[in-house]
Amino acid sequence: MSDTAVRRVSVIGTGVIGASWAACFLARGLEVVATDPAAGAEEALRADIARHWPSLKSMGLAPGASIDNLTFTPDLEVAVRDTQFIQENGPEREDFKADLFRRIDAAAPPDAILASSSSGLLISRIQVAYKHPERVMIGHPFNPPHLIPLVEVVGGEATSAQAIERALAFYSAIGKRPIHLRKEIAGHVANRLQAALWREAFHLVDIGVATVADIDTAIANGPGLRWALLGPFMNLHLSGGRGGMEHNLAHLGPAMENWWKELGNPSLTPELCRKVIDGVNELIGARSTEQIQKERDALLLDLLRAKDAAKDLP
Repeated sequence: MSDTAVRRVSVIGTGVIGASWAACFLARGLEVVATDPAAGAEEALRADIARHWPSLKSMGLAPGASIDNLTFTPDLEVAVRDTQFIQENGPEREDFKADLFRRIDAAAPPDAILASSSSGLLISRIQVAYKHPERVMIGHPFNPPHLIPLVEVVGGEATSAQAIERALAFYSAIGKRPIHLRKEIAGHVANRLQAALWREAFHLVDIGVATVADIDTAIANGPGLRWALLGPFMNLHLSGGRGGMEHNLAHLGPAMENWWKELGNPSLTPELCRKVIDGVNELIGARSTEQIQKERDALLLDLLRAKDAAKDLP
């Protein structure tokens, strides 16, 4: 088992993210109780986990890891009755999550951590009128959670430091690379960084500088290769040669500041949306989304193994 303090995890909502989380937890030797009110949810969940399992096996399963450690119930209160950690993956609506968390808070053990996979909501707005708001937080993964190590942990106004520490320890124990955001902000960190890149990508397509295919080629075969190994600040430091970050900021800083001033601020007009959709469809061609995902995941596994072997890389 990955962590003696956590033996059972409840997964609330078993769509794309919830199913991936469930597979991840099972692979780390944990018991998983999953719940989702949708018709056919259990069958879909078990099919998704079976599809993820070969990749997880190739990464290495924890002792005792088994698909048989999964239990499904349509009853939310039953799903959280005897658990130490709850990973919520419901619709990205503040009112929905507030009501859902109220029910979970009333039924779950008082010391169970309650983490939401929300990609952008502020947990302080959800963390209201509960008996135990101190254990409620964001635990935002990156898709697909069964492969990608990043988890963004964000507390709300009432979240305790102890609960944050427990969540960080749990995610680390199951092989994740959690980061703790010291302040709440819409979209957290990684999605905001992605949004900044997407904004300029859409702008460049909109004004005719490059096609969708050109931009994907530029990132996937340029800075994206470095970003998969090191973050933006370390890459910028290495670009400075022996002088490092200090030299780079002195040498390229003024030019970079001028580029910032010229970055676009596009609107998702029907015309721009159509241009991007057509560009993506042309890029995909005859391939299926499932085929592209499978090829991506295979390469991702190789990359993760390589990064794991290079212990000094972040």
